[in-house]
Amino acid sequence: MAILGPIIKAALNIHEFFTHVDDHKTAQEKVLKKLLEKAADTAFGKEYDFSSILKEDDLHEAFDNAVPFHDYNSMDEKWWSRIKNGEENVTWPGMPGYMARSSGTTGKKSKMIPVTDDMLDAISSAGTRQVSALTNFELDAEVFEKEALALGSSTDLDDVDGFKVGEISGIAASNIPEFLESKYRPGQEIARIEDWDERVQKIAELSGEWDIAMISGIPSWLELMLKKVMDYHKVDSIHEVWPSLSVYTTGGVAFEPYRKSFEKLFTKPVTIVDTYLASEGFIACQQRPETDAMQLITDGGIYFEFVPFKPEYILEDGSLRQDVTTLDISQVEEDVDYVLIISTVSGAWRYLIGDTIAFTDVNHAEIKITGRTKFFLNVVGSQLSVLKMETALNELQEELNTTFKEFTVFARKIDGEFYHKWFLETTTDTPEEDLAASLDEKLQEANKNYSVARSKALKGVKVTKVPEGFFNEWNAHQKKMGGQVKMAKVLSEDKQDEWEEFVKEKLG
Repeated sequence: MAILGPIIKAALNIHEFFTHVDDHKTAQEKVLKKLLEKAADTAFGKEYDFSSILKEDDLHEAFDNAVPFHDYNSMDEKWWSRIKNGEENVTWPGMPGYMARSSGTTGKKSKMIPVTDDMLDAISSAGTRQVSALTNFELDAEVFEKEALALGSSTDLDDVDGFKVGEISGIAASNIPEFLESKYRPGQEIARIEDWDERVQKIAELSGEWDIAMISGIPSWLELMLKKVMDYHKVDSIHEVWPSLSVYTTGGVAFEPYRKSFEKLFTKPVTIVDTYLASEGFIACQQRPETDAMQLITDGGIYFEFVPFKPEYILEDGSLRQDVTTLDISQVEEDVDYVLIISTVSGAWRYLIGDTIAFTDVNHAEIKITGRTKFFLNVVGSQLSVLKMETALNELQEELNTTFKEFTVFARKIDGEFYHKWFLETTTDTPEEDLAASLDEKLQEANKNYSVARSKALKGVKVTKVPEGFFNEWNAHQKKMGGQVKMAKVLSEDKQDEWEEFVKEKLG
């Protein structure tokens, strides 16, 4: 009989009760006040006179009026570059010990974002909040005394100019508290292995010794790992290796396109819990079983602002016009696309993280990621978000009883006319012309602006089918494997020619 599990579950239940946030507006006001107070004497705080902002009655309005928006380039060129050159107290007190290397789905090279001890504490608290929230789901108490496997990037961090540098999942995993080490798999020794294939091979070899109840990681890479474990043991279900497996914490990309392929690996129910961990911080996680939306962590060292996503507000490079007024969390509405702006305990200020979100439940501060500011396909006014794309593809895969786990799309002029060129990873026998027609129809049903564009400047849709694993081959070609690596849903102009050459070389 399990004794420890019920005790741990009860403790987590108590933690969930005392840390649960009902008043998100007040929580956010406290976060903004603390951020401004702590950073008031930094170079950034003095530049924008945080001390004067703190004297105002409406902190959000004063903050909005005083501090400009920043994207990575503007933040890095004027401020973070000084940190990288050894200067202290630039955008946050002291000197950060880590730099998070972004996975680089946008832009030509990875970004290097400061990670402070305060941010590591915030990520740790958010992780505890996430685990505590699992008590809201129907899970056996024994689950809480079993082991958890996190498949992130390598914890073997690089030493660069006095900073420890790696992807945020690797940084977070390298700072796991000692009291959790005994339950963490694959363990620090394996987690430090840089080579993706070698790390997964080691996991497969030791997997039979572990009693895994919880797994976490980006779906595309986690699925490959699970299949490797199953192949190693010559079994048809991951539950033949890990019979206790009950929870999968996903993130990074939408899980729905992977649901069918994951279900083929399971023979027991597995609860899927979504999370939103970015290089800039732990932003949101699913808190309750009634919804698959994620709750913003409104008391965790990040202040959130929102700008309605409208073409007239967005510049060509995906950044915002400086004269746009932001909303705080008390002013948002449901089912509206917003550009997400954050200020953090790592010294990111009014920072465009690049994501767009929509609230599904304002009272619970629950959101879904709808796309990227640079990933809205809007060449001819289609205003097509990634969420709308995924919705249409989910409907199509249900209709055809198939899967489209990965895709990328971009606009191209062909014979003087604009087309959207889609590349779908699928095993369906449906001809590409039929896929294009059905996808086009569903996109028109899902998006009025797309429908208008199709009647004017957008000539049509072209679909190319690619086999399973094709996008992983592309990532390997780009020298990006595992960790937080994600395929760009809307391919940037600088990658389109290289991509089409890669497709032609592989598929003929």
